[in-house]
Amino acid sequence: MGVSDNVKGLILAVASSVFIGSSFILKKKGLKRAGAAGIRAGVGGYTYLLEPLWWAGMVTMIVGEVANFVAYVYSPAVLVTPLGALSIIISAVLAHFMLRERLQKMGIVGCVSCVVGSVVIVIHAPQEHTPSSVQEIWTLATQPAFLIYAAATLSIVLALILHFEPRYGQENVLIFLGICSLMGSLTVVSIKAIGIAIKLTLEGVSQMAYPQTWFFLTVAVICVVTQLNYLNKALDTFSAAIVSPVYYVMFTTLTIIASAIMFKDWSGQNVSSIASEICGFITVLSGTIILHATKEQEPPPAQGTVTWYISGDSIKSFEDEHLITICNSDVLEQ
Repeated sequence: MGVSDNVKGLILAVASSVFIGSSFILKKKGLKRAGAAGIRAGVGGYTYLLEPLWWAGMVTMIVGEVANFVAYVYSPAVLVTPLGALSIIISAVLAHFMLRERLQKMGIVGCVSCVVGSVVIVIHAPQEHTPSSVQEIWTLATQPAFLIYAAATLSIVLALILHFEPRYGQENVLIFLGICSLMGSLTVVSIKAIGIAIKLTLEGVSQMAYPQTWFFLTVAVICVVTQLNYLNKALDTFSAAIVSPVYYVMFTTLTIIASAIMFKDWSGQNVSSIASEICGFITVLSGTIILHATKEQEPPPAQGTVTWYISGDSIKSFEDEHLITICNSDVLEQ
């Protein structure tokens, strides 16, 4: 008995999360090493390009993204997309041990919530119904329900770009992330269509001659470029601690909606299974928000504290420096 498509997609999605979560740690360690030996990336340095750890992180991330791409071919978005939260857990746990970024108790609760929610989703996930050709996918993409969703999405994106971004883009994080998430939902369904076309082609049924294949590829490229552009704007304007959870919630929600409309992921499922998936999804979202909200922040220096940084080399990292601190301001006044 062969392995079902859902199991293949599940394995690929989990593997993707492991690779992507690990890549953040590898890249961060590489950046720290590069910053200790030269100009930091945050101030325009590029010495990290000579750091093997950074490249290891990049390769790991690429492997993870490829695995995630293939996972969409075998499993519905309602299963694959929420499992992306596992990469946050992997990153948080590895950061606790490798980067000494303390994982607080509520952060552990967030991790557990993500795992529990993911398990619930996996148990109740619908079976994937793989279309037999790109033409069949095109039929799904041109059904009235999805055309309405696509038209509404593009209309909202245009309104956000032309009207709201110039006025409120620097004040409201939902403007940039709304554009990212809406375009991201179209990215996922397009990539899924491309992945299925590649899979069928490798199985001997070439889909390259169909114009629909190239249409989906064009849409995917446009959506990805737009998505990355506005995600970078969001990260440059707002704190990553705000951007990450909000983007995850919006992107995941809209992706599941888009996929459910186009590919009818929930077709044939009973109400209890759908309700369980939604509850699992909400649990994952809650865990993600808790995990981001409880990230340890460096406490500000106490009032009246004087700190000397004694180091023979001003480029040394913070951990290498020796600190001498006078904490009582009354002593200074005497």
